[in-house]
Amino acid sequence: MNEHGEAKNTEESVDETTLPLPGSALASTQIAQVIEAALLAAEGPLTVDTLFRLFAVGELDEEEGRKQIRLALESLQAECAHRGVTLQKVASGYRYQTRQELSVWVSRLWEEKPPRYTRALLETLALIAYKQPVTRGDIEQVRGVSVSQNIMRTLLERDWIRVVGQREAPGRPSMYGTTKAFLDYFDLAKLDDLPPLEEIKAMIEPTLVAEDGASVDGAADTDEAQGAAEPADAADLSTGPEADQSTHS
Repeated sequence: MNEHGEAKNTEESVDETTLPLPGSALASTQIAQVIEAALLAAEGPLTVDTLFRLFAVGELDEEEGRKQIRLALESLQAECAHRGVTLQKVASGYRYQTRQELSVWVSRLWEEKPPRYTRALLETLALIAYKQPVTRGDIEQVRGVSVSQNIMRTLLERDWIRVVGQREAPGRPSMYGTTKAFLDYFDLAKLDDLPPLEEIKAMIEPTLVAEDGASVDGAADTDEAQGAAEPADAADLSTGPEADQSTHS
């Protein structure tokens, strides 16, 4: 290859990685660069629409702009195959996150240990997730004990659950459902992605602490501390999500 040919190839390579002036059409590689930078700089997940608004008129194809963004996201996801991070789609959009299997090493960055939860809290959360919308009375009927106020407060403060309405019954009890924050935390894009209950049990077992030990939901209330009831039967929890997706906006 002559010198002219080598120079031309070098220019083409530079053009793919050097962003043009704002307002000029971007190549697919350049679109991916912008998206990658935005995802790394953002404080939370970004949707396709949010990413689309980053580009000025003329930088994306007039009719296929969102398709270009989705193709760029797919390309970035593929590039993560052998990296320590993944590009994950969750309920609130796309985000970069460390691979779960590397958590043993990454967690050493912080002296504080990750939170551990009581079985009562996780059973309550599972009931809300799989049978929503539910009231505290519904949860108590399945679990056989009163629901600790500490548990409900913790779930609400973590923004894992929210009040989605009131049931037409005496006292108009509040009905609870999960939130996008709940889906994001568990790497889910939608409720239909919830795994079978047995898989959830296997995942949460390492996070459990003794009911009478210290935990993020605090000391158990008297009703939980009594704990005479048997654990909730898996058959009572295995019903799939029943709430409309609009309750998770």
